[in-house]
Amino acid sequence: MAVGHGVAMTENRLARETSAYLRSAAHQPVQWLPWSAEAFARAKQEDKPVLLDVGAVWCHWCHVLDHESYDDPDVAKIINEHFVAIKVDRDERPDLDARYQHAVGALTGQGGWPLTAFLTPEGKVFFGGTYFPPVDAYGRPSFRRVLLSVVQYYRDNRAEVDDVAGQLQRQLASLGGPPTRGGAVDPTLLAAGIDSIRRAFDPTHGGFGGAPKFPHPSTVDLLVRHFARTREEAVQQMVTRTLQKMARGGVHDQLGGGFHRYATDAHWGVPHFEKMLYDNAGLLSNYVLAYQATGLAELREVAVDTAAFLTGVLMDHRRGGFWGSQDADVHPTDDGSYFTWTIDEAKSALLDEEFAVLAEHYHLRGNGEMHTDPSRHVLFIDRDPDVIAAVLHKDVADVRTLIGSGRGKLLASRERRTAPFVDEACYANWNGMAITAFLQAYEVLGTPEYRDVAVRALERFMQEGYRSDRGVAHVLGPGATGELRLLDDQVQIASALLSAYEVTGTNRYVQVAREITDVVLRDYWDDTGLLDIPRGPAAPGVDTPYKPVQDSPTPSPNGVAALVLLRLSRILGVSSYRSIAERLLQAQAPPLALQGVFASTMLTALDDLLHEPAHVTIVGAENHPQTAALREAALRAFRPDKIISVHSDGETTIPVPEVVRAMIAHSAQPTAYVCAGMACAAPTTDPAVLAETVATFGLT
Repeated sequence: MAVGHGVAMTENRLARETSAYLRSAAHQPVQWLPWSAEAFARAKQEDKPVLLDVGAVWCHWCHVLDHESYDDPDVAKIINEHFVAIKVDRDERPDLDARYQHAVGALTGQGGWPLTAFLTPEGKVFFGGTYFPPVDAYGRPSFRRVLLSVVQYYRDNRAEVDDVAGQLQRQLASLGGPPTRGGAVDPTLLAAGIDSIRRAFDPTHGGFGGAPKFPHPSTVDLLVRHFARTREEAVQQMVTRTLQKMARGGVHDQLGGGFHRYATDAHWGVPHFEKMLYDNAGLLSNYVLAYQATGLAELREVAVDTAAFLTGVLMDHRRGGFWGSQDADVHPTDDGSYFTWTIDEAKSALLDEEFAVLAEHYHLRGNGEMHTDPSRHVLFIDRDPDVIAAVLHKDVADVRTLIGSGRGKLLASRERRTAPFVDEACYANWNGMAITAFLQAYEVLGTPEYRDVAVRALERFMQEGYRSDRGVAHVLGPGATGELRLLDDQVQIASALLSAYEVTGTNRYVQVAREITDVVLRDYWDDTGLLDIPRGPAAPGVDTPYKPVQDSPTPSPNGVAALVLLRLSRILGVSSYRSIAERLLQAQAPPLALQGVFASTMLTALDDLLHEPAHVTIVGAENHPQTAALREAALRAFRPDKIISVHSDGETTIPVPEVVRAMIAHSAQPTAYVCAGMACAAPTTDPAVLAETVATFGLT
């Protein structure tokens, strides 16, 4: 085909990037550029469309597209001659990913990774898709054919290209904002949201919706909170069935602990094998709180194995903090083989007696579950020890012993395999979630290691990623510039700081949380909510405003912001924070509530606004053993909405509400006060009485 313009030679510029995903493409013959003003200047100068690839190091189909097409010199020649090629890591630049996902989705109805978008030199989308195969297949055109067609269209129909891109840009101008005007917030709105979640619940397999099935930690958190107040048995059953079915499924790593990103089926059987920090942080919180609510030992066991995965695989033991993800695969043609087993592989690792038991326990018989290789089995719990004992005519205790020894041998055998890559980027938003989850695990399980891991991670972000005038940088690590500051980073770290204050009593954490919140209100507030990045001059890719209000899949940053504002207002006695939270919820909650599962964080904030939590105020000298005993009792009590403040006489580092000054003045010894709104229980010096009061007082 005849497509003009000479070639301005450049080189693949990804070798020195901080992103592991970008560096993994540094060998390719494509003349990749990172996202930069330089790339768009070059596109304008040479009048070329931009080929934008957005992916992630954990993404299987991103690796496939890289291997099939971007490694191909013939495909690279087309790209280099006719496009300016830009590669973006969606974890490193979620602000870009969100906007281009919406744009391509609006054009094609497709979304996900890899995201393949074709842009004008101004950064506006005029065509796109996701994965394109190397030859026509799966009802999709070959990538080569797509490239040639796009460049022909760009050259021959330039006015139409600009018109399509301009129209789409205008459609997305209010991207992420509430779809309709807000309104009053009241209990009927919260009830409507809960009812939407009930309708989405799968009573057979647990979870919400059908295949593919994703974890929804924010929804489970909301339901646990709702159950704590209402004691509604049906709500508890939604929580326990979901968590039990997930724990038994292949989406749960039965050997190494933790969870894969999602299941390709409705019964949690066959996962996409990548493991994300944010999923495992949210699920650690779910299992800890559900265990506290129900006392079910199996939920505690899963919480412990999830924490062990996070500390064993994703934790930076040298510096503190948590890495972003573990890949699904070892190489592009792999499909989860590190995590799956042939029958012969399992037999070779086990004694005959162990294999006989584990074959029943994990369904290691017949064809496996992997459609790409039917010999490979995903481990999931098929039969429980008592059933296996009956089938094999063994004692149940012996079966449990054989399961334990067999699991240990399979894990040891697996650890001799080449493990999938771990992305050592340390993202603030996901770390905030992990810090909060480990602090919750400490509160419920009392394991000091969990508190210490969380505090160490938080301190690293305070030292390396925080500035009082700018907030928190998105990513830590060698070469990180700290320029990107997402709303999600600010609110998740602020939330973690408030949790750390409650656990440790360190006032500095409240001070920093307040500083971050003030930066958020100064730089991100936009009339009815918060933008995902600070307000600033328009630039390619981020020149449409975006207010992240849905859980997709991580908690809504606007919802988390509302929760932080409400917590701060109660800890500090600053009513303006509550007013802003109420204003945010009035604008955003009414149009979102019926989205249920995807509005769960916003609904949790609404619940927090409508139902005053138990605010536990402990007054007493910080080093007094009775003060510590009261704090520990309050921490262990089951009340998901509780807030804990510890104050000593003469403290000046954080504002002390007038009512707390009165408590300090009237307390001759360490004393705890529990209030919910304007009502307060009788003060107590007894930790057991305090625990009971926290769990029951003021529930409405």
